[in-house]
Amino acid sequence: MRAMVLHAPHTALVAETRPRPEPGPQQLLIRVHACAVCRTDLHVIDGELPQAKPELIPGHEIVGTVVARGARVERFREGERVGVPWLGWTCGVCAYCRGGRENLCEQARFTGYQLDGGYAEYTLADARYCFALPAQYGDAEAAPLLCAGLIGYRALRLAGDARRLGLYGFGAAAHIVAQLARHQGREVYAFTRPGDAAAQAFARELGAVWAGASDAAPPEPLDAAILFAPLGALVPAALAATARGGTVVCAGIHMSDIPAFAYRLLWGERVLRSVANLTRRDGEEFLALAPEVPVRTRVESFALEEANEALARLRGGMLQGAAVLTMAAGATV
Repeated sequence: MRAMVLHAPHTALVAETRPRPEPGPQQLLIRVHACAVCRTDLHVIDGELPQAKPELIPGHEIVGTVVARGARVERFREGERVGVPWLGWTCGVCAYCRGGRENLCEQARFTGYQLDGGYAEYTLADARYCFALPAQYGDAEAAPLLCAGLIGYRALRLAGDARRLGLYGFGAAAHIVAQLARHQGREVYAFTRPGDAAAQAFARELGAVWAGASDAAPPEPLDAAILFAPLGALVPAALAATARGGTVVCAGIHMSDIPAFAYRLLWGERVLRSVANLTRRDGEEFLALAPEVPVRTRVESFALEEANEALARLRGGMLQGAAVLTMAAGATV
């Protein structure tokens, strides 16, 4: 099978041919049709997330069909379409898992990080952590739902019932969250890189009542803000833009250091919190909600061997919506 492989941090992915894997007892062998490209992939490739699997195949927003099942798999049938998210396995017995917070499991393993992911023609996934996908979405359109959508949904939940919602960094996740927020009757304020008129226009197209630079003050104080951009310097800016009693949610798995800031920015019962991973309940709720909104994902497709180009465009902020790797119809063994 064809695959794009990371041999060392800070290096380009290498196109290789690998044997098709065989599923273990709880696993599905999945023929990949599409895999979205996520900023977390950049953090893995850049070594900002340490202890990645050696000779890693990245990618954790995977859409494909089941080719074979392990002996103990009780879900999904061969030929059925499934989605594979970032959360690939948890221990199931720790206090976090037993308390409904499996996203915090200290033994958790993640797709495209400790487990080979979807930048390949085939992948393995634990059937218990896969999702059925809404039929309304094509493969490429469904792929961003599996991380940008899921993490965005969890971040929106943790932002509470904020009426005025700020979104810092208007990329794949924000363009989905904006649609959810508007569906819920919230006002969306979009913050982009200074001078990024295209992203600001995209945000207004999706219903944002205001769009401006990340260093600008919104016209009204925010009730909550979600930071998708991995820049710690935006935390004080978001706190300053948020009204008393508001919440600032850091939605990325990695962020540059947060600079020191005056206590007055936090005072007034403002809350600063992070979002970690996702739970399977998040996935089930969001994937049921998305077609009701309906969420429309904007994607730019790339061939598997163009993964480095897609990553470069993401790094440079040259995408509107999400980049998605799509596989040729004739997959090789």
